[in-house]
Amino acid sequence: MKLLMITAIEAFEKDIKFLLKRCSIINFSYTNVKGHRDFSEESVGDNWFASDMNESQSIIFYAFVPKEKSDNLFESIKTFNKQQRTSSKVHVVVLNIEKSN
Repeated sequence: MKLLMITAIEAFEKDIKFLLKRCSIINFSYTNVKGHRDFSEESVGDNWFASDMNESQSIIFYAFVPKEKSDNLFESIKTFNKQQRTSSKVHVVVLNIEKSN
């Protein structure tokens, strides 16, 4: 059993749901979150937003799945990200579950 965690900007919500469904992952949870990036270490010339802090509307998905489904989703998200023209990508991590009940 694996725990999938997927984060992305809110604009990718429908795409992520489609990818989950296509990989036969029908049980998952998700919630809206605020993404945060600290620009205080960047030079003023490199900081397009001219601010030390930047927040964005983001989303996080969680799903407990068998290894095979997590591998399929990981590859699907990798392909999805390659096709994007934006600098924002979908991020996915797969964590091992040592015990579950």
